[in-house]
Formats: sequence, C-alpha cells, structure tokens
Amino acid sequence: MKIRFLVVAALLVSSAWASFTLEQVMSSPFPTELVAAKKAGRVAWVFNAKGVRNVWVADAPGFQARQVTHYTQDDGQAIASLRITPDGEYVVYARGSEVNHAGEVANPANFVQAPKQQVWVADVASGQTRLLGEMGCHEEDCEDIELSPDGHYAVWPAQNQQLWIAAVSGPMSEGAPARQLTFARGDNAEPRWSPDGRHILFISDRGDHSLLAIYDFGGSVIRYPAPTVDRQGYARWSADGKQIAYITIPGRERNLPLIPQRVVPWSISVVNSEGPGHPREIWHSGNRPDDSVPPEYFEDLAFHFVGDRILFSSEQDGRNHLYSISAAGGEPKLLTAGAFDVEDVTIAPDHSTVLFTSNQNDVDRRHIWRVPLDGSSAQRAVTRGETIEWSPVETPDGTLVCLGSSATTPAMPYRVTSGGREMIASQALPADFPSGQLVAPRQVIFKSGDGLKIHGQLFVPRGRSTPGPALLWTHGGPIRQMLLGFHYMNYYHDSYALNEYLASRGYVVLSINYRLGIMYGRAFREAANAAWRGASEYQDVVAAGKYLESLPIVDRHRIGLWGGSYGGFLTAMGLARNSDIFSAGVDFHGVHDWSAFLERWEYWEGGTLNGAPDLEAARKLAFDSSPVASISTWKSPVLLIQGDDDRNVPFNQTVDLAQRLRQQHVSVQFLVFPDEIHDFLRWSNWLRAYQATSDFFDQQLKGGESSQTAADR
Repeated sequence: MKIRFLVVAALLVSSAWASFTLEQVMSSPFPTELVAAKKAGRVAWVFNAKGVRNVWVADAPGFQARQVTHYTQDDGQAIASLRITPDGEYVVYARGSEVNHAGEVANPANFVQAPKQQVWVADVASGQTRLLGEMGCHEEDCEDIELSPDGHYAVWPAQNQQLWIAAVSGPMSEGAPARQLTFARGDNAEPRWSPDGRHILFISDRGDHSLLAIYDFGGSVIRYPAPTVDRQGYARWSADGKQIAYITIPGRERNLPLIPQRVVPWSISVVNSEGPGHPREIWHSGNRPDDSVPPEYFEDLAFHFVGDRILFSSEQDGRNHLYSISAAGGEPKLLTAGAFDVEDVTIAPDHSTVLFTSNQNDVDRRHIWRVPLDGSSAQRAVTRGETIEWSPVETPDGTLVCLGSSATTPAMPYRVTSGGREMIASQALPADFPSGQLVAPRQVIFKSGDGLKIHGQLFVPRGRSTPGPALLWTHGGPIRQMLLGFHYMNYYHDSYALNEYLASRGYVVLSINYRLGIMYGRAFREAANAAWRGASEYQDVVAAGKYLESLPIVDRHRIGLWGGSYGGFLTAMGLARNSDIFSAGVDFHGVHDWSAFLERWEYWEGGTLNGAPDLEAARKLAFDSSPVASISTWKSPVLLIQGDDDRNVPFNQTVDLAQRLRQQHVSVQFLVFPDEIHDFLRWSNWLRAYQATSDFFDQQLKGGESSQTAADR
C-alpha cells in the first residue's frame, strides 16, 4: 500500500510539472519603444510577438490599440528607434540589426540575400510603408533617428559615420531619396535638431577627444563652437535655440596603468550657439569615486535643457539621483533624495515636472514617480504595489502611459489612472497565456562570504515540501537588476519566463542580484576586485549555492546553474571552481577568458594597452579571474549555447573553452545558431535554446535519486 501511494503521489507531482508549455509562457508580445506624439493624443510602440515585430498605436481618450505595420515572419529583423511625428500621422523606425566588424547586418534566418538595416516611415492611417534610406550603423544600440520639430524630416547616423537626411512627409517626401547631410572626420552621431529646425547639433567623436559640431541648413561649413582636447557629449539646445548645454570628460591619456580603477571627473558647460564660442562651465564634479560621470548605462537617463534650467543625474551621494541647475550657474538642487536609484526619466509636456522610475520604497521593483523640475516640492509616487512600471510617457492632455508587468502578468502597455492602471492592447495577449499557473517569486536576502548583502528572487514549485532539484540563475550585464516579476528588457523577460517554466517542472530556482548590478548604490555596482580584476562577485554565486543547499526543499547533490553573457561567465566559473556545489550548467554566450578583452575595455577606460606599465600583471590577473584558469577542477557536465555572429562576446570564447573541456574529458554538449547574434533575434532560436536547457537539466538532475543519496542508503 505504501509503494502504491508513493507512485500515485509521483504521478500527481509529474502532472503538476506539465501544467503549461514553454511556448505558452513565451508567447506574449513584448512591447518596446513607447513614444507619444507631442501635439496629438496618440502613443506608439513596437510589439515583438514570437519574433514578428510590428508597430502599434493607441489614441486618446479610449486608447483602443491597433496594428500599423504588417510584417509576418520571425525573420530576425529588429525594429528600433521608433519615432512619431508631432501630429501623430507618421511613425519612423529602423529595421534590421547593426553591422558587425565585417560590415554585415545580422542574418539569423539564413536568407540567401543579405538583409539590410534601413529606415522606414509608415502612414498610421493606412499602414502603408515607405523606405527612407539605409542605416547600417556599427555598434549595439546605435540606432538614433531624430525628427525635425515639424516632423517633415528625419536625420540619422549611418554606416559611413556621417549624418543622412530624408523627407518623412510633405510635398518633398514622395520619391525623394535619402542623402548624406554631412562630411566630417570621426564618428558622427547624436544628432539634435534646433527648435526652429534650421540647424543640427551633433557629436564628432575623434577617438581620444570629441567635439560639438553644428550643421546649418543653407551653410557651406560645419561649425565647432567649443573645440577642446577633451570629450564632449550629451549636447542639448535651449528652448530658444540660442544656447547649448553639454558635458565634458577628460580626453584619453596614454600609457596609464590598467589595474587601478580611476575616477572620471566631469563638468557641465553652456555655450552660445551663434558666433564665437566662449563656453561657460556652470558645474564641475568632485574627485571622489562617487563623483565619477555616471556610466554608459545611464546615458539616456537624464540630461535635459528645460526652460532656464538643466536637469542632470549624478551619483555624488552614492546613489543615482536627479539634480537641476540654473543655466547661469550656481548650486545644483537635489530633486530626488533617499536610498534608491533613478532610472527612466521623461520631461512632462508642461516642461515643469519630471517623470521617472525608481526602486524607492520597493527595492526589487520599479514604479513611476513625479517631481517638479525646480525642486519646489518632494517627489511623489504615481504607481505603487506589487506591479512593475517603466518607460513612462505623457500625452498633451496629461494622460500617462507606460509599460508594465507583474509577477504573473507579462509586459504590456498601460494607461495610468487615479485608480491604478488599465491594460492597452489586451487583445494581443494570447488567451492561453498561463498567468494563473505561474508562481510569484519571493524576495530573499542573504550574505556573501565577505558580508555583502545580496538580494535574490526565489521561485518555489507549488506543493514542494521534500528535497528536489534546484537551479541558480545569474543575469548578464552585469549592470542589471532582476525584479520580482517579468523584466523590462526582452532578454530578461524571456529568462524570467524560463525560470517560471523550470519551476513548473519541479525545480526550485534562485535568481540573484550579485555585486556589479544596479539599483543598490554605486558602491555595490563598482565593487572592488571584481570582473577581470579578481572576480570578487563570484563570492555571491558561491553564497547563493550554499543558500540553496541550506533549504530543506533542495537536494544539495542536484543543484545546477545557468546564465547568459556575464551570467554565462559566472555559470562557467561555478562549474570550473565548484563542481562540488554545482552538478550541471548551461552557459549562454559566456565570457571564459578575460585576458582576451583587455584591449577593447582599456580603450574605453582611457588606457593604451601596449604602453601600460602593468600590462603583464594585468593579463595574468585577467586570466586568473577567468573560468579557463580553473579548467583542471571543472568536472560537471555543461551545455554551451551561442550564435556564431555574436557581436558582444566573440564566438571563439566558446570554441576555445570546448577544446579545453574535451581535453579534461568533461561532458560537454553544444547548441550553435549560425549567423545569430548575442541577444538572439529569432524567437524560434530562443525557444529551441530554452527547451534544450530544460531537457539538459532533466537529463542531468532528474535521473532518479542523487548518487550520494543512494550511496548513503
């Protein structure tokens, strides 16, 4: 009777595992690129529905959503830099990926004819599309289309590192091809139209220095209003077009040591847009680590010239906060104060208030807040509760629209009201999406080996009361934060879906926010001796593994781990250094040898690799901080997954690791996607990769009782 009961119980647990499919939990359309028309009650966004990407719009007051474009294939052609004309009549967007080092647009669908990255316009009323011109920009997230104030023209940086222009609407648009607008040395990007539409401000990056540049319609030369030996950027026009605000960081110094982390001071200046430059510095940072310029991750977060004030972000108090300062100079005013960090920032249409998202009072979620630009009153919460909101925009009539999710509801667009939020485009959410069968992860906090507090999200299978298999998941970036719900980035939205699926399959899953991530303060993000300088963050992975071992519902001999990109690096580190804790792993496009990256990174940080006095010590430190340095103790089986046109982590990192593992007689499996990039562009490839991940863990961790348990008996 006892044996029969156990068999029945096992069947019940097994059926619970199969409550929904991987395809179902990955089927929701992911929204991005939310924008609002400046003079009409219309918002637009991009939906990625199983790899088929299209532009949608919704109109006030009812905000009934409808699809504008009608692409039909999971073809790997991304849509980015969505813009909407002020009257809301047209949307402009880039379609296709950036180019790689060989000048090739990604082709993960393996088309015989090479795809192109192009700029398109669509008529919102008819859905008719028209090609404006070629783009082919050359690095991740380089797409930057800017519309003229009247919406009649679009300008963008193209593959030849020059600015191009095309007519969007009006009498000059039909049949008019795009044309090159500028010729200037360097990499020319960040175009910004003057308020009267007669000038275009841009940045000309010359490598060790960069310059503000102005193109004048009807003129014959490029003007450089404030040339310098330093790096200028983030240039913004004043409302009357007479002044330009920008930031400056030091030019690149040669032959600096590589290992020490340096302070990067910065300043804000204002210069007249007409006539001789005579720039005026109105603010300068200090020289402490917290005074460094906010990292590239925050580049779109906050730098705006609004009225007579400049809004900017700074980490001078250890957290990323908003400040405003008079364009004439003086003391900046702190607008957001507290133990939290600010992320998305939008200027409201009335130009008097700022909308932003933060983790204030809810450290592992995001909510929308509002604060006056002049700091006349404190910030106030616009959304709250067990939901997540991001990308707020406001229509001219004051209607607030955002993207949002929760622990069991995937990302969708919402209208925010005084009573909460109302989903827009609910018809696009599949009827069989398994919201009711998902588990809400719970927040867990534990200490790392050196005492640092680490946050995580724990997914517990329903009904779990006895020891079973468990998985540790580490995010990429590393400047990311995982949340208590579906994430605001497509990559991690899908990862969250897989963790939900794995939980439904009977795995306890722990997702951790290890040091180097955002939203816990600068000291946490800029931890000492981390990454290639010592991999101190790996302590957090070990601590997470031990936390799982301590749970009574976890079989300590059946713990696996998985992750992508930086998370792939930490997965490989876990298997290489601690096969005694981690019995199996799935490594998506991970870094395996930091020493191969030094030249790329130190160019960014200002060093010249061959002239560095500590070059050999840096190379050794980088190698010793890598999984390949511990290959002799790697025992656990691994599944390696990567696209071979990866533009972030070279495919040779996986090729090299595979050979080393074979020599060690480690069980290694592969899943390679020809012509796919780092963040897979095809939904079908993600589905295959995630199904392979689940199958691999079932194979390695569900083969009956653990060998140790059996031996104990």
